[in-house]
Amino acid sequence: MAQENGESARDSWKKQVDDIKKIFEFKEILGTGAFSEVVLAQERSTGKMFAVKCIPKKALKGKESSIENEIAVLRKIKHENIVALEDIYESSDHLYLIMQLVSGGELFDRIVEKGFYTEKDASTLIRQVLDAVNYLHSMGIVHRDLKPENLLYFNPQDGSKIMISDFGLSKMEGTGGVMSTACGTPGYVAPEVLAQKPYSKAVDCWSIGVIAYILLCGYPPFYDENDSKLFEQILKADYEFDAPYWDDISDSAKDFISSLMEKDPAKRYSCEQALCHAWIAGDTALCKNIHESVSRQMRKNFAKSKWRQAFNATAVVRHMRRLQLGSSMGSSMDASQPGTTPNPSYPADMTQTGPEEGVSECERVCP
Repeated sequence: MAQENGESARDSWKKQVDDIKKIFEFKEILGTGAFSEVVLAQERSTGKMFAVKCIPKKALKGKESSIENEIAVLRKIKHENIVALEDIYESSDHLYLIMQLVSGGELFDRIVEKGFYTEKDASTLIRQVLDAVNYLHSMGIVHRDLKPENLLYFNPQDGSKIMISDFGLSKMEGTGGVMSTACGTPGYVAPEVLAQKPYSKAVDCWSIGVIAYILLCGYPPFYDENDSKLFEQILKADYEFDAPYWDDISDSAKDFISSLMEKDPAKRYSCEQALCHAWIAGDTALCKNIHESVSRQMRKNFAKSKWRQAFNATAVVRHMRRLQLGSSMGSSMDASQPGTTPNPSYPADMTQTGPEEGVSECERVCP
């Protein structure tokens, strides 16, 4: 009986529907994943656009706990830099997660397309990520798979905020605050995870350090075609600030990265500490243009052919223009630079993208 009550309470947030297409007009597939696909959809009653994650129930056999975990996390969080779960529908054969639509494109794409890019731009981007992850940590949520592919721009305009998505590997911390399941993406995963030791929210801080490193040089701190050699580098926290790529980067930026990419999680900066670092909260991030060097390395090390597996990059732009949606979305699409293609990515399959000009300076007051 207790189990039935638990199931009833857990299922109460699902809206039952016979045919989802009576509520949403499906446009095009935005991405496909291991057991789901994400579709661009327009709500018939309001005309608003959403990304709908469609999950066949037959594909959930044995994976129910994974999707329930993702939903539990998404339902709990509300933050301006995190892609929102707007609604949940259930039919006889599908589960539908109605997600906020973000259309600003991919992190590395945006850096490569910019003509001017500085440490300050990277600092502004990382501050937003830290704010969002600090919020998650304050709620006892560990993302566990932070990487550039999971960072998306809200819209194509300069000054667009960054959004964190894909909570498929997220975990609610237990009372003990430690986890032990090995998960994440190899190049961004913390040493303690590879060492199969119990770990905590500090794994997210390591990943943010790796992302910051890439944003300032265009290549990853750890790389080897051989996974065992790659893991060996990570386990030892064996990375360098190589010349000439780091010659024009401030000592403050290097100190910031070293504080996050600290092998010992007990000594590693928390998000709260990182937000108070001078490179984030102060004025030590340089304004020198590093675009040429960084974009060249990004093109070399993060080839688009690797980024865009099963992803329809132009679907949103094409449909937005065809439908001539309201001025806010339409104008933001038109505001994108000529020759660029704003596109969204969603938890089915992510793609990689970069920092943005015009975002307000950090106004955080640190103790």
